[in-house]
Amino acid sequence: MTRTHTVEKIGGTSMAATSTVFDNVLIAGREGGDLYNRIFVVSAYAGMTDLLLEHKKSGRPGVHAHFVRNDVPGAWRSGLEDVLDAMRRRNAEMFVRSMARAEADAFVEARIAALQTCLDDLDRLRAHGRFCLKEQMTTAREMLAGLGEAHAAHSTALMLRDRGVNAVFVDLTVWNHEDMRTLDARIEEALAPIDLTTQMPIVTGYAGCEGGMVRRYARGYSEMTFSRLAVLTDAREAIIHKEFHLSSADPRLVGENVARKIGRTNYDVADQLANLGMEAIHPRAGRGLRQSGIPLRVRNTFDRYDSGTLIRGDYVSAEPRVEIVTGLASVQALQVFEQDMVGEKGYDAGILDVLTRHGAWIVSKTSNANTITHYLSGTTAPQMEAIIADLEARWPSATVTAQSLAMVSVIGSDLAEAGIVQRGLKALTDAGIGMFAMQHQICNVDVQFMVAVSDFEDAVRALHAALIEEAAASQKRAAA
Repeated sequence: MTRTHTVEKIGGTSMAATSTVFDNVLIAGREGGDLYNRIFVVSAYAGMTDLLLEHKKSGRPGVHAHFVRNDVPGAWRSGLEDVLDAMRRRNAEMFVRSMARAEADAFVEARIAALQTCLDDLDRLRAHGRFCLKEQMTTAREMLAGLGEAHAAHSTALMLRDRGVNAVFVDLTVWNHEDMRTLDARIEEALAPIDLTTQMPIVTGYAGCEGGMVRRYARGYSEMTFSRLAVLTDAREAIIHKEFHLSSADPRLVGENVARKIGRTNYDVADQLANLGMEAIHPRAGRGLRQSGIPLRVRNTFDRYDSGTLIRGDYVSAEPRVEIVTGLASVQALQVFEQDMVGEKGYDAGILDVLTRHGAWIVSKTSNANTITHYLSGTTAPQMEAIIADLEARWPSATVTAQSLAMVSVIGSDLAEAGIVQRGLKALTDAGIGMFAMQHQICNVDVQFMVAVSDFEDAVRALHAALIEEAAASQKRAAA
């Protein structure tokens, strides 16, 4: 069967630029039948999920965090009122037709009223002090997360219909405990009555399903919905619309005139980016696309005519080259030294057990005869103290230390070019940057340089200049 349609996801920051999304993505000059054979999965408008759960970066409490902590009784009610105000303001900015705006407001008002009723009931129940509501708190998080996507998808479909597009609001967020089907079953049932040749489905990024999407995928749930939609419908291509190009480095670090669009790469590179928390796509979502042979395209919402970067499972650059220089400005190098480790088994498994129990994110690891080092991302000071205490209790004679470093990663679909490591080391030396450690994997997808936290930005610039800018200049001279 010929693949005829695309499945496309619009990120929250892009969603917030509503007119641009309509001009560059949803309609983008299309008319008639050209508007269709596209399924859109939408994220909540930028900032909405932060208000509903907690701020993704700062940790500032949203409705759910206030409700769980309950350190300021009733704060969650004020938080929910803030969400309603934010959604009404967003509707006021987007809708020209008063009747459409009223419909959009009525939708979120009804959803929030239902949520408040549920939370009020839970609040009264826990006031008795005799009930353990851990499971219900998790359920409340799922319900709150889905509200942001429901608002975005409903409003988008409504605005498209105002513009003469036959858009269909596909609400995957509604569920109850008598209907906890799998994500695949939820998607298949919702799409069954839709004719892609004449209808444009606008699908919520959150789906109520078995296991809970937030519980299983954290804030990457909308990419899982997007991926499964593409796989189940056998899409021709999966497309993610972001507020930036997938670039050779952060333009804010190396300069917008220096960073360049990658253009083509593979899923191995996408996985490395995900490992560094700089996702082109959630790794579990990318796995489904790769296994189904569906290419992924990452496009810049604000650059309508650029085709973006295409990610395929079978792509390898024609010549070995560095495609991206990126990294983590701060990681914890957790080092376990034990003289008796050499020749003994069980240390690796024991350390991993402790790190798993404390929810640590392992970016990379190294080991030798008597030392194992894990590089951890996003670990708080109390979390690290608890990890070290557990490791010392398990191996009293071991020396366990943690050190803050920065990791700069050089990534490409093929890094087999001779001299890449040497040129990288020379670039750091010439820039006056000392190196604490380095790893070059056999798979030739990435090289990691560990430097001081204060040297992170300079190291990115130095490596980008030596391994990407100079290589591009050499190719240009050779072609001249």
